[in-house]
Amino acid sequence: MERNGLIDIGSNTIRLVIFEFKTNTGLNEIQNIKTPARLSQYLTEDLYMTEEGIKVLIEALHSFKKVSDSFNVDRLFPIATAAIRQSQNKDEIIKQVKEAVGIDIIIIPEEDEAFYGSYAVTHTTSIEDGVTVDIGGGSTELTYFNQKNIKEAISFPFGVVTLKEKFFKDKEHNDKDAIKAMEKFLKAEFKRVKWLNDKQVKLVGVGGSARNCARIHQSLIQYPIAGVHGYTMTKKDLKEVLQVIRKSDRDDLNNLDGLSRDRADIILPAVTVFNVLFEIIDAKAFTFSRKGIREGFIMNQIGKNRPDEFNKENVLKDALKHLANEYKIEVTGAKQRVKLAESLLDQLIELKKVEISDTLKAQFLQGAYLYYLGEFIDSDSSSQHTYYIIANSSINGLTHKERVRLALLASFKNKTLLKLYSDETKWFSDDEVSDIQTLGGIIKFANSMNISNTNTVNKIKLESEKDTYTLTAFYQGEPIAEAYQSNRQKKHIEKIIKAPLTVNFTKS
Repeated sequence: MERNGLIDIGSNTIRLVIFEFKTNTGLNEIQNIKTPARLSQYLTEDLYMTEEGIKVLIEALHSFKKVSDSFNVDRLFPIATAAIRQSQNKDEIIKQVKEAVGIDIIIIPEEDEAFYGSYAVTHTTSIEDGVTVDIGGGSTELTYFNQKNIKEAISFPFGVVTLKEKFFKDKEHNDKDAIKAMEKFLKAEFKRVKWLNDKQVKLVGVGGSARNCARIHQSLIQYPIAGVHGYTMTKKDLKEVLQVIRKSDRDDLNNLDGLSRDRADIILPAVTVFNVLFEIIDAKAFTFSRKGIREGFIMNQIGKNRPDEFNKENVLKDALKHLANEYKIEVTGAKQRVKLAESLLDQLIELKKVEISDTLKAQFLQGAYLYYLGEFIDSDSSSQHTYYIIANSSINGLTHKERVRLALLASFKNKTLLKLYSDETKWFSDDEVSDIQTLGGIIKFANSMNISNTNTVNKIKLESEKDTYTLTAFYQGEPIAEAYQSNRQKKHIEKIIKAPLTVNFTKS
């Protein structure tokens, strides 16, 4: 295990995040606090940080260092972006911080800032091609990646705070003329970047402004599950959020669900940037990634000593492994359940009793591995806990609908509970729910064949003759519990084959 602290010194906020890394559960955030320092407002016209700004910075760093010390971090990384990077007196700032706090600020170059954000997206989502946008207080970073390889990157010397100062100084936050002028400016700036035009890929937002945009929309539509990592919006959705912000006065914004109060006066420039970019790249969708520059930086640091970690080709596989380890799923028993479930499914497909896609089969196998992980909390209500944990956990590599489908498969108990859970989102058609019920029933039956977790049943064979079906379980050891449970749960298979099923146990 190792703990790394990262102080993100941005133009708008200064944030401390403490990450804990374990090989079996991956990278997890255990502390996250911030202060809205607005350092960019302390830059003079000739880009010198004032003494007042340096004092604000030192006070925040002093406080955050105390917190990180109390968490016994192994390494602390104070990284600075646009506000310090653009300062003509940055050497003096670094010197004063070193003398007052005893830490060395790491200034992140523009190209590295864009790289870390894009690195986090490609290593924590399943998106193959996209354009990332990270708008901070004083700069905006864009990257284009194809097949998860970064192809282009650019940093613009404007962010939410500087756009506010440039277009809305002494004006209302939603002044119509100011908005028109800002939109014209943004279109001109982005259009001169040739590789952005008509890319027709997903626009991926990272950072606080994108997170607030996603949360506002979730609030507007009363989104039924938790988490914004992987949340996807259409062009219409983005425009709706922008219209809500434009029509809201200052008091309304302060009380707008999903919007942090310290971003109320700068959210409109950010959402305008997202809308303009969406049009210019002709985006397929706007997706939010909760993982950005901070995660990208820390993952890179850990990866230097652990090159096998954070494989962008294994994002989902690693995420599910870490989830299983976190909830103490017994590996040998889980693998045996998957083996039996896959064998039974393949035989039912061969008998033309089931027909599913390769994608759905992959989720079926994932559900079989994670089946009833909620037992870790309470065995009597393991189905309910399993559904809630998976449906509301940010799982890298899954869309929100895929996440809920996985939750439904891994928590399957009966048709009644399946309907109760699926009605929460209403994302699945009757045919999709029927498929989930079929696959969930197979998982539950396969689980009954290894209910003792002793792997006594090593093979199952389903045979049919005329209208009769027999399932032979080949075993070693004492399958008393398995014989009892499989006869209790065979009804799930009988629903699929639409005939009685005889279960025989034969010593192998």
